[in-house]
Amino acid sequence: DKNQINEIVNNLKKGPLDPNVEIVIGVPAIYLAYVKSIVPDNVWVAAQNCWKTAKGAFTGEISPAMIRDIGCDWVILGHSERRTIFGEKDDLVAEKVAHALESGLKVIACIGETLEEREAGKTEEVVFRQTKALIPVIGSNWDKVVLA
Repeated sequence: DKNQINEIVNNLKKGPLDPNVEIVIGVPAIYLAYVKSIVPDNVWVAAQNCWKTAKGAFTGEISPAMIRDIGCDWVILGHSERRTIFGEKDDLVAEKVAHALESGLKVIACIGETLEEREAGKTEEVVFRQTKALIPVIGSNWDKVVLA
């Protein structure tokens, strides 16, 4: 809620913030414009998701163009909840990353295994597979991508 957002932003404003570190905070879409309007200039705001195309009948989704239109430059894609709860597969995450980059956004691309995969000793296999799906779409844009 806005009270919690204000508390977080006020803590950021108090600092000190390392000028050599880019700080990006991800917020739900409904709060993007509000947070963008109150954060210090040296703090970036990220959407927590976006869709893989610019336009169309995708009720409830937001596009990279919408994110850019309100002045935000980052998006988080492939988060574990998106993968497990919403069933987003590696190829869909890669399509989203590709479109976000093509649209001028910077991307925090999330990779990682579930608890079950970790306990089964599949961490390396999963992280490799997820990263391998992203490499072709990122191409030479690694300066615009953070792996989380």
